[in-house]
Amino acid sequence: MIGRLTGILREKNPPQVLLDVGGVGYEVDVPMSTFYSLPRIGDTVTLCTHLTIREDAHLLYGFATERERHAFRALIRISGVGAKTALALLSGMDVDGLAEAVVLQETARLTRVPGIGKKTAERLLLELKGKLGDALPGVPGADAPAERSDANDVLNALLALGYSDKEAMFAVKQVPPGTAVGDGIRMALKVLSKA
Repeated sequence: MIGRLTGILREKNPPQVLLDVGGVGYEVDVPMSTFYSLPRIGDTVTLCTHLTIREDAHLLYGFATERERHAFRALIRISGVGAKTALALLSGMDVDGLAEAVVLQETARLTRVPGIGKKTAERLLLELKGKLGDALPGVPGADAPAERSDANDVLNALLALGYSDKEAMFAVKQVPPGTAVGDGIRMALKVLSKA
């Protein structure tokens, strides 16, 4: 198994890069989050990797962080989710965003990623629960189901009003746990109007 590669970055052709390691060129598929964090061509780079061996190919996937690789591995273990879908998810949102969506059981955030329908999003949320280190500090409702539901409703309302995922999550984090949905929406809108 190839767990990590350190070498000279020779080519960048999204979503694939060519990494020269001791004279051997490795073609590595990476999510866009990793792609955007890569150095210039000719610089040295280290990628955490995951090797998939199929009958017709050996496929190598690379990640800037161990957390990204862990999330990728958790995703591909889910029935019906292949490497292509996992890369699309990690390209569409960072690991913290994915973990927040899982904690808040937020299907709408996942369905914004191309190729992820409502049923797939629901299955992902169900099967990823507790697998991404999703007890994130500062995520409202991470502990109590009722609080999670209220925070989820506030988040949905902000998304429906046209706020981005980042803006909505920032505002929801400012709402104290246990706040009623209507009050939570008003507080979140005040936070957003000041930002």
